[in-house]
This record gives sequence, structure tokens and C-alpha cells, in this order.
Amino acid sequence: MSSGTPTPPPPAVADLLSPSEPDLARTADQEGDGQVIAAVDLGSNSFHMVVGRLQQGRLSILDRIREMVRLGAGLDDEGRLSAEVSERALACLSRFAERLDSLRAGSVRAVGTNTLRKTRDRHRFLSDASRVLGHPIDVISGVEEARLVYLGAAHSLPGAPENRLVVDIGGGSTELIAGSGYTAQRLESLYMGCVSVSSSFFPGARVTAKRFRQARLAARQELAPVAERFRGAGWERAYGTSGTIRATAKLLADDDNPSGIITRDGLAKLQAKVVTCRNLRTKRPARLSEDRAPVYPGGLAIITEVFDALGIESMRVAEGALREGLLYDLLGRLTDEDARQRSVQSLQDRFHVDLRQAARVEAVVLDFLRQVAVDWGLDGQLPRQLASWAARLHEIGLDIAHAQHHRHAAYLLRHADLAGFSTGEQLLLSALVGNHRRRLRPELMDGLPSSWSVSAPRLAVLLRLSVLLCRSRSETPLPPIALTAREKSLTLEFPDDWLEAHQLTLEDLRQEARYQSTSGLRLRYR
Repeated sequence: MSSGTPTPPPPAVADLLSPSEPDLARTADQEGDGQVIAAVDLGSNSFHMVVGRLQQGRLSILDRIREMVRLGAGLDDEGRLSAEVSERALACLSRFAERLDSLRAGSVRAVGTNTLRKTRDRHRFLSDASRVLGHPIDVISGVEEARLVYLGAAHSLPGAPENRLVVDIGGGSTELIAGSGYTAQRLESLYMGCVSVSSSFFPGARVTAKRFRQARLAARQELAPVAERFRGAGWERAYGTSGTIRATAKLLADDDNPSGIITRDGLAKLQAKVVTCRNLRTKRPARLSEDRAPVYPGGLAIITEVFDALGIESMRVAEGALREGLLYDLLGRLTDEDARQRSVQSLQDRFHVDLRQAARVEAVVLDFLRQVAVDWGLDGQLPRQLASWAARLHEIGLDIAHAQHHRHAAYLLRHADLAGFSTGEQLLLSALVGNHRRRLRPELMDGLPSSWSVSAPRLAVLLRLSVLLCRSRSETPLPPIALTAREKSLTLEFPDDWLEAHQLTLEDLRQEARYQSTSGLRLRYR
């Protein structure tokens, strides 16, 4: 089957950020039942799209599309995407956009995974891809990918509160998740996938027993540091998701095993069968599709080693995976169950944040943002969320050391595994918090999407001023402060004589005006 033709998967039983991202919560309130939402997964092997409709608080699937793009195979030695693969990917996204338009999808979340995490020129590609799709595309971390995989799998499984292991073998990474119900408890993302392992050990889809041994050894080495952690996780049943595991179950299905339950014995027989084919481009097992065949040996080597390393005796297929997880995560954001809010609260607890001070700064920055949002291009849901999160987390570095605590906080936010956050959102949050005090650190803004090159520094100014004005930690509320924003200036107007009565704040504002002058912003106060 050609990669240019949209094809539905088997029947089932969810880094660019725009400052003016639609207000999803408001959209949900306005539209309610009948709203169409969609998830797009730019995987290393295949691109997937799933579209659903909200009906009485439940999600019904309207359409699914999968195209084999093989993004991971298009990376050169310098980590750049080839023109051919980029064109193929953009053509696929153009077809996705057409379907989204025809179904009138209101809220869409699109994410890139392992290949786009590694791509050196991803900003250029993501800019083109977002334009073609008509929606911003986030790049998510491996651990966030694992969380979403588990969420999608859990929603496709019976509701029994069992402890389960979920394994997802993608094109460029393998995710392992132990959890219960809808909650993931242990998550790991490993740098091996069916495309990467097949490219390294089975070039040209040529298969030998020796190459299988080498591929399995490489997979075993990758699994070794995490195997014990998952063997002892207390799971009762193992499930697998995505293409490699679906294909394996299909190959093992017969009259005695109609559901295609995967077992150790079945995997051994499959490996022997694949080896006898010698070259999967010219000969392949019955029921192994033409587009899956070139990347299947690497996936088979991985799943075989996962069974051995984690002590799995049998595995069933879970129909839900990353794209369904994206849908349910988006549904949570629309109904005030945003995983990002829980991550922020968890960080506040872990680093013993002064919640009263965080709330004071948050109230001030949101008031300032309300006043200048239109003039400074900061209207929309995401700027408000970022301002709120940055205010709540700006002091997490104090739990490490008071000196340079803004730098400690920025490092934590840039590198932590934060459930619900894309890598772009984490970079933005890190840049804001890292710039909330002392001299400006423009280098923290360097890796941000171009769409935020102006907006992020402006949001940082509002946070800096809010922290400055709440520096006394006083329970006495601030007086009304009016802000007027122009392209290269910001004016704060205080009640008469207030600044004269608060000389320390006045001196802080003078220092802040000097800091801002280095970035070309004129800060005035009266």
C-alpha cells in the first residue's frame, strides 16, 4: 500500500506554540455537546489522526487515518530531515488538514515524538508542518509520550482496576508504563524503535539469525537499567500497543489463538519464520503488510527482549495508543482536568513553595496581563496559563539554594519530566522563571519558537514586575496599578504619593528600568 493513500487502521473495541492559541476552556463552555476534537501523532514511522465528538460527556470516534511516512528513516548523519521525507510528511499533513476541515474539528492537538525530538532543524520543519496542518504542533518528551500512550491504552481496556504493564514500540522509541486504572505510576522511554533498530541491524530488510542476535543484544543493553524497576512493579497483565505489536498479534492469530495473544513460544516461532524469508522486501510471512515488513525485524527483536527482560509470559493488544491518549488528554483540558495543573501543584509540594506568596504574585501578573494583552499580543489561553504557572513556580529554586535560585528553578523546569507539558511549553516556562529577577538572561529565550520571540520577553517583564511589587511578602494588597503598553515601552501608574511612601519599591523600579533598557524596552512609572 502506498504511503500517499490514507488508510484506516484495524477497528478499535490522543514545537510550535502560538501566543494566540484558542481558548480551549471557553470553547468547551460555548459549544458543549457535539464539539469535534482531533489528535494528530507525527510518529517516527507513521502519522496518525483520530477525530472524535463529545456527546453527553463521552467521546465517540468519527474517523481514523494512518499513513506510513517513515520520518525516522529520513534523518541524515547530521540529524537533518531529507527533502524527500519532509515533502512526504507535508503531503500527508495536507490530507489530514483537508479531513479536519471537512469534519469541522474545533480543537486539535498535534504532537511530534522521537524523530522530531532529535531533528536539528525541527523548527523549520515544524513551521512548515504547522502551516500546512493549520494547527500548532508540539514536540513532547519521551516520558510525556509514555503517559499519553498509557492514557490511550487504559481507555480502550475493560474498566477493571487491575495493575497493568503497557508496552509501546514506536518507530524511534519504546515506552514502558506500569499503572492502575487510568493512572500511570512508572514511566520510561527508551531510545530504540522498530525503524531505528531495523535500519541499524537489518539494512535493506535483509534478515539473518546473526543479525537478530546482534539486534536483541542491543535491545537488551537498552533495557538493562530499567528492567528490574518494571519487573517489580506489581503488574498483573501486560498489554502492547501500536504497529509492531499489532502486526505480531496478527501473525500469531490462528484457530487456537483467535485473539493473537503474544507468548514467548510464539515470538520464537516468528523469529525463525522471518529468518527463513531472508529479505522481507522480496518475501514476507503471510499477513505481514508490505509497508510494515521493512521495519518489522527491529520491532520483533525489541519485543522479544522486552518479554525476557521484564518476565512477561503473555501479552494482549490494547487498541488505544498515543493518539487516543492525546484525545482524552485534550478532553481533560476542556473539562478542567488538565494534567499540567497537577504537575505544577506537584512541583509546588515537592519544593515547598510559599503558596501565599505564589498566589500574590499570580494575582498581580494576571491583572497586569489582562491590561496589556491586546496591545502586546498576549491574548489567548496559553499566555494566561504560562503567567499563572510561572508565578506559582518562580520560587522552586529556593529549596536548592537562595543564591541564584532563579537559575536553579529554570534548570529544573527545563529538564524535569512534567506530565502534560510539551517541550516547547517547558522551554517557555523555564525562560520566564529564569528571567524573573536580577539581570536579564536573553540566552534562555534563544531556543524558543520564532512565534514567541517578541511575546515571551514581554510576558517575562510582567512577571518580573509582579515579583518586584510583591517582594515585601506583605498581606496588605497592592493599590490599583494601571499599565499602558506600547511596542517599546511600558508605563505603570500608581496612586498619588504611593511610590513616595514606598522608597524601597521605588528604588527597585529604578533598577528594573535600567535592566529593561538593555533589551530596548523603556519602563516608566509615576
